[in-house]
Amino acid sequence: MTPKPFIGAHVSIRGGYGQAARSARESGAACFQYFPKNPRSLKLKPVDYRDAGSCADYCREQGMVSIAHTPYPTNLAADPSGRAVMAASLRNDLEIAEACGSVGIVVHFGHFAGMEPLQGYQNIIQCMNDTLADWNGQTKLLIENMAGNHGHEGMTLEELVKVRELSRYPEKIGFCFDTCHAFAAGTWNPQQTEAFIRRGENLGYWANLDAVHLNDSRYPFGSRRDRHAAIGKGCIGASALSQLLKMEPLADKVIVMETEKGPDGTHRAEIAAVRTWFEAGDD
Repeated sequence: MTPKPFIGAHVSIRGGYGQAARSARESGAACFQYFPKNPRSLKLKPVDYRDAGSCADYCREQGMVSIAHTPYPTNLAADPSGRAVMAASLRNDLEIAEACGSVGIVVHFGHFAGMEPLQGYQNIIQCMNDTLADWNGQTKLLIENMAGNHGHEGMTLEELVKVRELSRYPEKIGFCFDTCHAFAAGTWNPQQTEAFIRRGENLGYWANLDAVHLNDSRYPFGSRRDRHAAIGKGCIGASALSQLLKMEPLADKVIVMETEKGPDGTHRAEIAAVRTWFEAGDD
């Protein structure tokens, strides 16, 4: 029998972290993703331990799990003049996510914005080191692979594995694999999924995978365009996504959709559809 993953979607925290968990559960989700603070700002947010504790307690009671997503302006590769701001924001996200009982905070690999690649990689490693230096929580920093729409960096599994390996605190760092990004980057060819899985195993990537962003793609393989499509409605398709998720390294992970909500304002239909992939063939 194929292990069943946690399947869910991104939800709003407009009503608080506890309400976000309840809303996710009401849509049939077993997991969810949320922004710990304003997604368009790096301004620090005081931790509301009562609300966050409500989220953590509810998730424990319901057998749910969660991940947080860092704000859009976050850039691990920022130059030294901006690194302190980035590290402080990331630390704030970790503290909120830890209080909510979340597995990790997802952060984009980082974009170099014209700087020399070696400097960019060094900046990423130093920013992670500064963020995690005295972090003793259970919540991890989860590096997300990139689609290539902002540059070449972060498109390959090799890069993600290497920056984690070169950091001072690899045990505090995991990965979040985005299906749309990998397809758009040309990293994952659905016609060669088994070979792709073997490559990730040889690199040690899957051993440190904690979460998956399940997104179809509006644009073709290798387009380097990051535009999500509804599951099974894009260029990847339900069959290829199903095959990938059923591979052993991904089959029991936190799987979160970042697609548009359905007519009812939730991801209920998509969650139910993805669940059927794992029910088919069960004993």
